[in-house]
Formats: sequence, C-alpha cells, structure tokens
Amino acid sequence: ILFHSADTSTISATSTSATSTSTTSATTTTSATTTTTTSTTTTTTSTTSTTTTTTTTQCTFATQATYSTGANPYSVTVADVNSDSKPDIIVTNFGSNNVGVLLNTGSGTFSAQTTYSTATNPWGVAVVDVNSDSKPDIIVANYNDNTVSVLLAG
Repeated sequence: ILFHSADTSTISATSTSATSTSTTSATTTTSATTTTTTSTTTTTTSTTSTTTTTTTTQCTFATQATYSTGANPYSVTVADVNSDSKPDIIVTNFGSNNVGVLLNTGSGTFSAQTTYSTATNPWGVAVVDVNSDSKPDIIVANYNDNTVSVLLAG
C-alpha cells in the first residue's frame, strides 16, 4: 500500500529577463522652423521556472488478527460504544439476524463479539446518539423485511 504525502518541496527556481530599447528620431524642416521628435520604447520580458517533487511514503501493517462473527458479516463501522475512549467494532451479521459488538481491549485487540438481535438480514449499520442521552445507539438497516432496528444504549 502506498500513500502519497501532501508535502511538496521546491527544488529550484530560475529567473531570466531580457530588456530591449529602441529609439526613433524624426526631423521636419518647414521654411524657417525645424522640429525634432524623439521617441524611446523599453520592453522587459521576465520568465520564472519552478520544479517541485512529491514524496511517497510506504505504510506497513502487522500480521492480521481475525475475530469470529455471525454468519455472513456484511457491514462494519467503528465507534466508541462503551465510552472508554477506545474505538469498538460493530458488525452486521446478515445470515444470523443480529449485530455483533467487539469491544476494544486497548492493546490493539478486541473481545469476542456480543450479539444483539435485529430484524431479518441486517445490512447497514450506523452509530449515533438518537435519544440525546449522551450514549451511542446502534441503528441497523434490515434488507429482507425493509425495516430499521434501533438499539438504544443502556
């Protein structure tokens, strides 16, 4: 997996300029009067060139850890459902008609899932405080029976 850094740096900048001057003179003589006209035009051209480079950073991961879910896990979201400031995993188990919650242990691992029943074929999942009690609630869209399950935090 490659990530591209947003950092760009200027390597070089060059500047060139050119100046040209032209002078035009005209003399007109009429009987006893002589008129001399002189005109000067100056033109300046400037060019600037800049070269940039993009830094590429490679990201590596540790060996995967796997966790058991119910039948046909379909959708997953991450939210702190137990208010311990650690992101927990919430997964819809499409074939088991439930949603699983895997609590973060704080060491980069998660507990075995605790399941909560939903309607038929849970498909999508979201976490939000729907009843304004400052606790995260789980909302699940159920595919087969066209319903939404709301699991209020206790």
